[in-house]
Amino acid sequence: MAKGERIIGLAQWLATPAGRYLLEWEQRHLDLAVADLFGFHALQVGLPELDALRNNRMPHRWVACEHTSPAGPGAMPRATVALNLDFDALPFDGASLDLVVLPHTLELARDPHQTLREVERVLRPEGRVVVVGFNPASLWGLRQAMGRLRLGLGVARHKPLFLPASGEFLGYRRLRDWLRLLSFEVESGRFGCYRMPVLSDRWLQRYEWMDGSGERWWPVFGAAYFVVAVKRVRGMRLVGLVRDQPQRAKAGAAVLTQKRGEREEEPA
Repeated sequence: MAKGERIIGLAQWLATPAGRYLLEWEQRHLDLAVADLFGFHALQVGLPELDALRNNRMPHRWVACEHTSPAGPGAMPRATVALNLDFDALPFDGASLDLVVLPHTLELARDPHQTLREVERVLRPEGRVVVVGFNPASLWGLRQAMGRLRLGLGVARHKPLFLPASGEFLGYRRLRDWLRLLSFEVESGRFGCYRMPVLSDRWLQRYEWMDGSGERWWPVFGAAYFVVAVKRVRGMRLVGLVRDQPQRAKAGAAVLTQKRGEREEEPA
């Protein structure tokens, strides 16, 4: 399936009751996450159905989508797309951005690890990346896995999957490992959307109580998560050289004084 078809599938799914529920949770928590992040240049890569930068105060903010992303039926975009680009080849200079937001971007990217490496390249030292994704270790992820197994066995092929059909869901721990390998330090992480994986708005409302119970009793099993990480650049340190110089100088002066004393004590 082509990338454009994958993105259309996600847009169509976001127009469903479960998709609107997910978008509302992500928008609310992204508003809080980016509100106090300062700098000059911010970029949202993908998913214009979310306006991830609307609550951020950086003077230059852009929303970018892939070249192959057509405008199709589905959820209405909340953000205006300013750039068309490839996720794994961002057209920015190295160390030029202060904030990059990836809402479900890694799940739809052709090469998610390369996309994350590109983000690390364009971020300034101490710049931040915010990653939003589906959690495979959740009730929603379990229903999706069972649906894929059903299709693999050729059973009930007419029934669609609950979540978008394409894209690889990236687990929370796996994402943290990738970030660590790229010299990012995870600042915060959060899970959400604990309701049962049902299709109708009526049943979603009936399971509203699960949001409060999930945060308290099974917090890491939410259907979605977001992670805020900081790009750390380790500076080169000269260990022991500068600190030992005064001691060496004192030792040299003591030896010189001792030799001078020996010369003075020699008989004429």
